[in-house]
Amino acid sequence: MHHSSKAKRLTLSRRTFCEACCLLAAGGALSFQQSAHAQADWPTKPIHLVIPYAPGGSADTLGRLIGKHLSEAFKQPVVIENKAGAGGLIGSEAVAKAPPDGYTLVVSGIGSHVIAPVENKKFDPMKDFTHIALLAGPPVAMVVNSEQPIKDVKGFIQYVSSQPQGISWASPGTGTHAHLFGEAFRTATRLNMVHISYKGAGAAVTDVVGNQVPAAFMTLSSANAHVDSGKLRLLAVTSEKRLPQYPNVPTFAELGYPALTGITWFAISGPAGMPPALVNKINAEVRRGLKTPDVRKRLEFESMITTDYDPAAFTKYVAAEIERWTPMIRSIAKPKK
Repeated sequence: MHHSSKAKRLTLSRRTFCEACCLLAAGGALSFQQSAHAQADWPTKPIHLVIPYAPGGSADTLGRLIGKHLSEAFKQPVVIENKAGAGGLIGSEAVAKAPPDGYTLVVSGIGSHVIAPVENKKFDPMKDFTHIALLAGPPVAMVVNSEQPIKDVKGFIQYVSSQPQGISWASPGTGTHAHLFGEAFRTATRLNMVHISYKGAGAAVTDVVGNQVPAAFMTLSSANAHVDSGKLRLLAVTSEKRLPQYPNVPTFAELGYPALTGITWFAISGPAGMPPALVNKINAEVRRGLKTPDVRKRLEFESMITTDYDPAAFTKYVAAEIERWTPMIRSIAKPKK
């Protein structure tokens, strides 16, 4: 009797266990189906796009351009919020803490996700984000005031070498991408170049146009109006190839400085852990948007270069940029002895 009731209990336990497993599996399958269904239906409400800089710059221009396209493509509003501060860290950090459901995204970039996190560890740019799609960015330009007796990079080197006090040069600020390229050029040429840091490209451009500072490294989109008006002379650009707008201006790579190649890029990223199907969906639509005639025309006007990356290739690109620039950012940040 004792054995029979024990066997019965064991059979019941096994049956209960099996039923529980079946229920769990069914629940898991249902949850997976609901999740997949939610991703397929996404978006069913407005998308929040944080631009971690003030209105008016390249990040803002690109964010609004692609936001308009995504809104039209997905039939949902894309609500833009400029959340500036700490070199893009404040707005980016807010997005890192959001749910990874695709409804909160950020215009990421080399400033906020490569340069700023080296000194200010508010987040890990790789672990705390899902990198979705590269947008575009301007190359960095080396410019001089057109009244300077400098016609090209070779002439710049000769001129600076002949000046006992060297030459001063402007950038939009210490640690900006333009500053890094200027430092890379100074290191490569070993010229006596004295850096003058500004609070933004606007002030730097004003002083170079006014000939208070003879030269500058800045994004081409900050300088192109003054290059076109003849107030600034464009000596070289950091793009891989010559630009259609400036076919006579060489790239640094052509001049023997291949390390001075790159763009001040901006992108779309979201919180870590976004579902791959959703990431692919947003990536495909961003890339489609960048190829539309209206967007292409605006990007060309802004001297911006696009690169067609899927999410994996773009994530690899972000990691490579962090590896490339971190040593120089650290060396600039060190107090000079």
